[in-house]
Amino acid sequence: MIRLLSTIPWGKWKPKLLYTLQGYTRSDFLADLIAGITVGLVALPLAMAFGIASGVSPQVGIYTAIIGGFLVSLLGGSKIQVAGPTGAFVVIVAGIIAKHGVSGLLIVTMLAGLILLFLAFSGLGQAVKFIPRPIVIGFTNGIALLIASTQIKDFFGLRMQSVPSEFIERMEAYGEHFSTFQPGALLLGCVSLAIILITPRFLRKVPGSIIALVAGTAAVALLDMPVETIGTKFGGIPSGLPVFDIPEFHARLILPLLPSALTVAILAALESLLSAVVADTMSGDRHNSNAELVAQGAANLVVPLVGGVPVTGAIARTATNFRSGARTPVAGIIHAITLLVVILVAAPLARYIPLATLAAVLFIVAYNMSEWREVGGILKLPFADKAVWFITFILTVAADLTVAVEVGMAMAALLYIYRVSETTTVATVTDEYIERGRAHSLQHHRIPPYATILRIHGPFLFGTTDKLTEATDDLKRFRPIVILRLRNMTAIDATGLHALEHLADRLKKSGRILLLCGARAQPRVFLRQAEFVEHIGRENILPHLRGALERAERVNERFGGVGEEFAHDIEKTSL
Repeated sequence: MIRLLSTIPWGKWKPKLLYTLQGYTRSDFLADLIAGITVGLVALPLAMAFGIASGVSPQVGIYTAIIGGFLVSLLGGSKIQVAGPTGAFVVIVAGIIAKHGVSGLLIVTMLAGLILLFLAFSGLGQAVKFIPRPIVIGFTNGIALLIASTQIKDFFGLRMQSVPSEFIERMEAYGEHFSTFQPGALLLGCVSLAIILITPRFLRKVPGSIIALVAGTAAVALLDMPVETIGTKFGGIPSGLPVFDIPEFHARLILPLLPSALTVAILAALESLLSAVVADTMSGDRHNSNAELVAQGAANLVVPLVGGVPVTGAIARTATNFRSGARTPVAGIIHAITLLVVILVAAPLARYIPLATLAAVLFIVAYNMSEWREVGGILKLPFADKAVWFITFILTVAADLTVAVEVGMAMAALLYIYRVSETTTVATVTDEYIERGRAHSLQHHRIPPYATILRIHGPFLFGTTDKLTEATDDLKRFRPIVILRLRNMTAIDATGLHALEHLADRLKKSGRILLLCGARAQPRVFLRQAEFVEHIGRENILPHLRGALERAERVNERFGGVGEEFAHDIEKTSL
């Protein structure tokens, strides 16, 4: 048994914290301390708002942020990742509670934790990359719309006994009760919204949500405004440590709740790994996906013991952590401690927090997570990709998130088969065919010292794009001009397109230029239809390698070197 355990590569799941503590200095701790306190204050209104929107009490959201945030930073594979409750789970959590109650939610969360651990230890966690971008954008758009729709009641102060769980019925109910809106709640909500939007222009280091929360709470406490608050609805937030309790377990609910648990696990894995990638881009580090999934699994197993909701990586809080100067996972641990201190010291003040202000916070969250800017790019894609996005979006809003993910994945599989089938060709080899191939052949051309040539071989579809990310991880190895040879890339989709756009932007930021050459029929048509040609520049897409090398020679003669001036001059000048 001991010999068997010694053969297991435990390093695959080693927490990033253990690496970063080697050589940890006092200045590192001070930087992490400031970042952790800042993120903890930012997470406070978000945790309460997500808790309320999910159908549980605000303290449940805070407990989730404390326990989940602590465990993910302790065990996770990202240097600056911050975890907690997020908007992605609001809709599905509310639906589970409506059907199966809080006990059903706790079972779903624990099952999701077990699934995440299985994905981590089996290596199947990488399967989340097989979700195409149109599906991700579709259910992200849908979730954002649903979150915003759940906050209309509190923002306008509508007098309603309950809010329907279905989107259509919810909007109809709002229409029937709109005449009951309270001017005070609406005014407070609008002012909070304005504060959140305007604050970053004047105070970059102070989150607008915190200022709005303090201002709204002070207005209610000092002016005795007749609006609904955490105190009037929930009786306030209890002071003290969260109470650990094993939830009531109903074995008969496992099978009915398994699809929901699988959806929660997929969303947790997808959002946490996406957030970790964003963290890598900002910090220059590289996360450990397996360790990150272990941390997410452990967190989702433990948070139900305090009645918590599902946990995942939070992109906005992770970005705030980086901007605040975080250097190691210690900042995430301090963020959790900060929330705990707030609960212990300032909990009585929470009863004055107006729900209209929290609704304003969630409106901003919904907008930021909506990815609406991506919709324009989706609409430029071929009909099949647009259909996948639209159906996923509609099902998320009008049906159920679990159904949306299941149908979206089925459509993605069919689309993958269709794309791959398009790549099969049968042709007779002729003298003309051989002659045309000489312009594409690497053997007939010398690679100049100012150029690096990359090639993509095979279909460049969802599930394969991380190979390009890995190959271009260190741009310092690349010369001023990077030629991406597409002669053997047989197909591309929206996820592949997004990867190419990201590479072009990274190269441009580093002072390098990207040239594409030799694209076959399907990729050539796809790139033109999606307006990628305009993104990179028409003159930088060449029909074959010979043309790319000639273009590289002209660029080098005129703009030799690497740096911002090099990229800027190329952008300004038409060659």
